[in-house]
Amino acid sequence: MWLLILEALAALAVLIFAVWWTMFSGRRREETPEDPPGEDPPPKA
Repeated sequence: MWLLILEALAALAVLIFAVWWTMFSGRRREETPEDPPGEDPPPKA
C-alpha cells in the first residue's frame, strides 16, 4: 500500500516539475523578439 502512495507522490512531483519547467524555462521578460509576429521586415534598398 505504501509503495502505491509513494509511486503516486513521485508521479505528482514529476508532473509539477514538468509544468514548472514549461512555464518558467522560456524566454526572459526583458528580451524582445527580433521580428514581431505579423509584421513584414522593412525592405532593404
